[in-house]
Amino acid sequence: MGEDAGGAWAGGDATPRATCVLAPNPGAMTLEGTNTWVLSEPGSARAVVVDPGPDHPGHLERIRTALARRRTRLAAVLLTHSHLDHTEAAERVAAEAGVDVHAASTWTDGEELDVEGLHLVVLRTPGHTADSVCFALPADRALLTGDTVLGRGSTVLAEDGSLTDFLATLDRLSALAHPTPERPALDVLLPGHGPLVRDPAAVLEQYRAHREERLQQVRDALAAGAGSLADVVARVHPGLDPALQRAATWSVRAQLLHLGVELPAQHGC
Repeated sequence: MGEDAGGAWAGGDATPRATCVLAPNPGAMTLEGTNTWVLSEPGSARAVVVDPGPDHPGHLERIRTALARRRTRLAAVLLTHSHLDHTEAAERVAAEAGVDVHAASTWTDGEELDVEGLHLVVLRTPGHTADSVCFALPADRALLTGDTVLGRGSTVLAEDGSLTDFLATLDRLSALAHPTPERPALDVLLPGHGPLVRDPAAVLEQYRAHREERLQQVRDALAAGAGSLADVVARVHPGLDPALQRAATWSVRAQLLHLGVELPAQHGC
């Protein structure tokens, strides 16, 4: 499962323990929509939902259906970060089941969760946002990445994001994508948007190369005389879709801060 007849990501069963319920909120920033993940140990009666997504009646019903199909009851709602396209329905889903919402900011790095045999490990992975976390699912050699790594394209460094943190996060995840004597490599990334990532090592390498390329473009823009944040955005992202302007501005600001450069938003400001 996972792609419709036209090749677009449609959600569905991803691993023995993970099912994606695709939210109906497609867009430039969300790709086909937010991936809500329903996780349970095979044969268990309890499940967790990661990133319930938008508060949309049809989406909430599909989450209920996924839980019922697995013959599970909800034990907890987990969040990878605070953005509304991942969190809007969290309180409603949790209240309906009488369970707690665990916000991304409350997790401790390395914290382990066990829900009737379902074993998860929390990794603090700042960069996309300051509070971003990933959830390792060791039994499936899988990692739920939220918006840290997408199924297609590259993620935005949000208003509270940090390129310095993001590069460190990519290095950490890249290490997990390669085997060691102590553990096998990751087989698959389960992202917050877009299809499954079946070659984590290669995609993480591409992510880092993309960031290094963007940094060089920012350096070139500065060397060419760009004197404001808007100037750098225009030089690095010519012909940018207006719908992506704010996201590009956030990312360029993060790149400038990584380089130790602060510029006014506009000339004369």
